[in-house]
Amino acid sequence: MATSKEYIDYVVAQVSTAGVVETKRMFGEYGLYLDGKCVALVCDDTVYVKMLPELSTLMAEAETGFPYPGAKEHYVLSVEHRQHAIVVLQTLAPLLPFPKPRKKKVKAE
Repeated sequence: MATSKEYIDYVVAQVSTAGVVETKRMFGEYGLYLDGKCVALVCDDTVYVKMLPELSTLMAEAETGFPYPGAKEHYVLSVEHRQHAIVVLQTLAPLLPFPKPRKKKVKAE
């Protein structure tokens, strides 16, 4: 089951005060970006964040899961708790790299 447009709109609305929030379609699901960094994956109407040591206290009681087959285990972020979700994303963003710029395609002549 893919993530619904309604759910992704709800997620964005819940965390919109965290910074510049954007989503991008990725492999039939979504990446959630905060200030230009991919901070979460939204798969099957569930928000997943990386399991980093810096989040262990904030996410101590969170469920865990796998966003897609073959993925590493992630925390499941409950965006229903708006303020907690914002704190988690704002804590996570500085720890993650910016995406690598895409190489321009060279046209063969």
